[in-house]
Parts: sequence; C-alpha cells; structure tokens
Amino acid sequence: MSMNEQPIIIKKVKKAAHGHHGGAWKIAYADFVTAMMAFFLLMWLLAMTTPEQKQGLADYFAPASVSRSTSGAGGVMGGTAFDVDGSRMSGSAPKVMMSISTPAAPKSPETENQRTATTSDGKDSSNGTDPGTADFESSALEKDQNAANDQSQFASAAASLRQSMQDLPELAELSRNIIIEETPEGLHIQLTDQDGRSMFPPGHAEPYERTRLVLEQVAKAIQRLPNRLVITGHTDAASLDGIPGYSNWELTADRANATRRILQMNGIKSDQISEVAGKADSDPLFPEDVYLPANRRVGILLLNEAPVIPPGFGR
Repeated sequence: MSMNEQPIIIKKVKKAAHGHHGGAWKIAYADFVTAMMAFFLLMWLLAMTTPEQKQGLADYFAPASVSRSTSGAGGVMGGTAFDVDGSRMSGSAPKVMMSISTPAAPKSPETENQRTATTSDGKDSSNGTDPGTADFESSALEKDQNAANDQSQFASAAASLRQSMQDLPELAELSRNIIIEETPEGLHIQLTDQDGRSMFPPGHAEPYERTRLVLEQVAKAIQRLPNRLVITGHTDAASLDGIPGYSNWELTADRANATRRILQMNGIKSDQISEVAGKADSDPLFPEDVYLPANRRVGILLLNEAPVIPPGFGR
C-alpha cells in the first residue's frame, strides 16, 4: 500500500424497527361513522313514519306498566287506542295517566230525549259518523275500483287487438292505419287513412274488405266488455263533389253507420251502442293540417262508464 493512499472506511448502521404508532384513531373514526349512520337512519325513520306509528313505537319501548282495560289483541296496541281511558301508564314514576271521574248523575228523561234527537239528526250514535258521508266514501271507493278494472280490461283489449293485427298477414300492413290509445273518456280505436292506403273508397260509405277484417278483429277484442260504444266518422277539409246535397256530414254519418253494422254483425249488441255520429271535418286529428289523409277516419270509443243495465239483461 502506498503511503499517499487514504484508507476507505465503510460504516454500516443497523436501523432498528420503529415502535407501533397506535391505532386509536381508527377506533374513534369507526365510532364516528357508526354514529353518523345511526343518526341518518334515525332521521329517515322519523321522516317515513306517521305520528301514530311514532306513538306506537314510544309506547312499545316504554317500561312495563299497568293497564286497566281489557286487551282485545296481543300486538303493540293491545287492542286499544292511546287516547282512551285505561291506556298504558309509565311504571317509572307514579304519574296518573287516567283520570278518575265522579259518578255520573242519573240520566233525566230530558237528557235521554236530547240524546235521541241528536242521534236521529243524521249521525250514527255508535261511532259518530254521518251515514251520508259513509255512503259517499263507499261510492267513491267503488268508482275508483271500477275505473281501475276498466283500465285493466282496456289494456287487455288493446293488447289483444294489436296481437291479432300482427298474427294476420293481410292486416299486418295496416298497422300504421290503426291508432289505439287510452283517453280520459275511455279506450279510443281509430281507423285512419294514410298516403296510398285508405279505409274507405273516396266518396263512398261502404269500407274496403281489408277495413271489414280490421273491424271484425276490433269486435272480437271488445265484445266481452259491457262498456258502451260511441262511433264517429270524420273527413278532411276537402269538399265532397258528386252528388248534389250530399256533403261530408252525410258521408261521415253513413261511414259511422256502416261501421256500426259490421260491429253488430260480429258480436256487438245493439243496446251497447250509445251514439253514432258523423262529424265531417269539425274535429280533425291534425288541426295544423286539416287536409292530411289521416284526418279521414272512423273512431270507436269504448266509454269508461258501464251501462246502467248490462247488455242482454233479462233475456
């Protein structure tokens, strides 16, 4: 080794492992998240429950108590309401939740007469409800049920008609000519003209054979329903030339009657027909263009309200 060379010293330092820093913050964070979840769950429950449900839950978790009333059920309410005598009393403190009334004086004939007069004034003495109000609510509920039943039957009839149009090859090309929609008045089925394909010959009341086939399928789809029918004929704004004194009013009325005859020949009862009318161009399907071919149409409206006397009753 030369005298001028410097020695190389290598120092190795061993690093000792650090001690555990602790995980107390994780526990605190987990508690915080749990508390927040419980808080929002509580807020959601408070928003979703009714006051009666809140009162029932409060009574359910109350300490054991004494009730003087006889229970008619084994649930939370115990067969009683919370605002009657004999409701649950808190067992944690001797608070009186039930008032003790003084014995009632003997009822005088005058009091009995007054109570009888009040009862006969149109109120039900057992529950204090007005019979007229109960009848009105029952009638409203029945109307709602009938409306829901009509909607279900209308949807079934519309689906049946659409399916029959697809199943018959000769009618598949007429799918664009048929408009089926549910309106506030009922189920509305319209047979409309399209460019190059009409339901009736121009100026004539008798339909094409393909139109007869469509009307036969319409009759099959709705003949099981008791609802009344309104049949209307419509044209565009073009004037009718040919027969003097024979206008769009007469033409649409004749087309509506021709439609009625075909429906009756295929199962629709005569007493189910409510109205047959020709409206000429007074009610266009497209008011923005009264000359469109689609304004020439026949409408079959199945009304929401059923007849007062069902078709065929007493026969």
